[in-house]
Amino acid sequence: MSHIATVQDAVTAFADFMEPTAAELDAIEHEMPVILADVELLDAQIVTLDRIPTELDARRIRRARRRALAARVALVNRPASTSLPGGAA
Repeated sequence: MSHIATVQDAVTAFADFMEPTAAELDAIEHEMPVILADVELLDAQIVTLDRIPTELDARRIRRARRRALAARVALVNRPASTSLPGGAA
């Protein structure tokens, strides 16, 4: 007969440092415009999954793609003085 052991200690042993640090949260906040632009692009693409895209859908996707690219360019071109502490991002 084999004994069943609980894994509660193994699961919760890492709980204290599994939360994001302040530097990681700052990095997420720093990248939020890119994240939101990508979500907008995905929304535009999801709408066209079950139907043939209309001209309006195509324009919406192109516009969302341009916004996503512009957000990425803006993130990359930020001055080095706005880098995050702790080496995040």
